[in-house]
Amino acid sequence: MVILFIAMVSSLHAQTRAVSKPLFDDPLEHGAADPVVIYNKQQKMWWMFYTNRRAMLNDSTGVQWVHGTKIGIAESKDGRVWKYRDTANMNYRVNAGYTFWAPDIIENKGLYHMYLTYVPGIFTDWDHPREIVHLTSADLINWRFETILPLGTHHVIDASIVKVSDGLWRLWYNDEKKGKAISYAESTDLYNWTDKGIAIPAHGEGPKIFRWQNKYFMIVDVWKGMEVYSSDDLLKWTKQEGRILEQPGKGMDEQAIGGHCDVVVNNNRAYIFYFTHPGRAKDKPAAKGSFGDKRSVIQLAELHYSNGVVSCNRDEQVVIHLVNK
Repeated sequence: MVILFIAMVSSLHAQTRAVSKPLFDDPLEHGAADPVVIYNKQQKMWWMFYTNRRAMLNDSTGVQWVHGTKIGIAESKDGRVWKYRDTANMNYRVNAGYTFWAPDIIENKGLYHMYLTYVPGIFTDWDHPREIVHLTSADLINWRFETILPLGTHHVIDASIVKVSDGLWRLWYNDEKKGKAISYAESTDLYNWTDKGIAIPAHGEGPKIFRWQNKYFMIVDVWKGMEVYSSDDLLKWTKQEGRILEQPGKGMDEQAIGGHCDVVVNNNRAYIFYFTHPGRAKDKPAAKGSFGDKRSVIQLAELHYSNGVVSCNRDEQVVIHLVNK
């Protein structure tokens, strides 16, 4: 009986430690998307940066609400409960009605580097420039503009950066002028970049590259779930059969496909942070252009790896306790 009681208490404790669904809903705009998670060494907290889409905006064009966006910040002690903190202060606002999208952040020698999509205004269509800009920060709040990355075209979005080795970084992005293929660039100092062309001739966006299980993986948002690629050298990529986050889950706000993710590998476990539009469930979609249609939230699942295949179960209870790496 004592053993049974201990087991029941242990099970109850695990359930109380499981993350809630949704993981995070921006309290101001209700349009959190494109998350990236990094440890703030000064604050001793995990910070989530995200595109703060304006789901509350009454927008007949269907385009303005995803422009004029700031970068929101949420924080957590261990990755389980997230609270809204602020918006990032970007020292790069060269146009009225500026738009910030989809940051990726890396820390190097005590300085944080952000690679961010910048759109010069709030528009009613998609035919406008989009650049990836480099900013730096000592505190993750105040960001100094460094440069615009020379990536060949002026329609590039969704940076994802990885340190390949000492003195070499590689950055992947979506090149909209090349059929939305995933292209890449290289740098030896994080400031000067050389475009290297197409990495994967896939039609997708929001690439996320990470190392896990002694391999590199790339997850790409293809608007019907996420495709998964693997590589041993970050140059040759093999796509696995089957997508993840394509099928709906049963939890709150989990009935639509998952999109543009970040992956945090911590204590040899891989957690995928992604966003979803709850009102875009196939069986009961919200009215096009309504708040329910535009609203987005951040969700969390754990990745699993077996027989060379990455998978995740959106209905699996996730117990997370991130530690400072």
